[in-house]
Amino acid sequence: MDKECVFNGGENLLLEKIKKVFLFKDLSEDEIIKISPLGEIVTFSEGEKLFNEGDVGDAFYIILKGQIRISKFIKGVGEEALAILEEGDYLGEMALICDFPRSATAIAHTDSKLLKIKRENFEKILKDVEISYKILWNLNYILSTRLRETNEKIKSLILILLQQ
Repeated sequence: MDKECVFNGGENLLLEKIKKVFLFKDLSEDEIIKISPLGEIVTFSEGEKLFNEGDVGDAFYIILKGQIRISKFIKGVGEEALAILEEGDYLGEMALICDFPRSATAIAHTDSKLLKIKRENFEKILKDVEISYKILWNLNYILSTRLRETNEKIKSLILILLQQ
């Protein structure tokens, strides 16, 4: 993993990419500029792990370039890919609110460049009341949506099991 300063050329492109992330969609350009220095650009080579299932979550990532594979490793079976995330997608948002272990492993599916925001920097962002309101409202929406999706999947699995 290589690191570089967030504002190392291409500022406008970075701002545009951050604006497209649902978590930050309601922020003004000035607010994005204000929070951007709290992140760092990191690069991963194909096959390199961002983090492992079970690691303590300490950062949130926005994919600026490349693809990230989210996988579970099943004993006796091997890697089971759950999703392949693309440019503009994000991962690790749960690490922003709790320090529970990661629920899956993240691997660079291709050479990738990401914006990494550590939890302690996210907490600095939340000290600005206007910014925190916008971000936390969107985070609440994301988590609520995922909970509904999970409930539907559980319901479907129960129905399948009951039919057997």
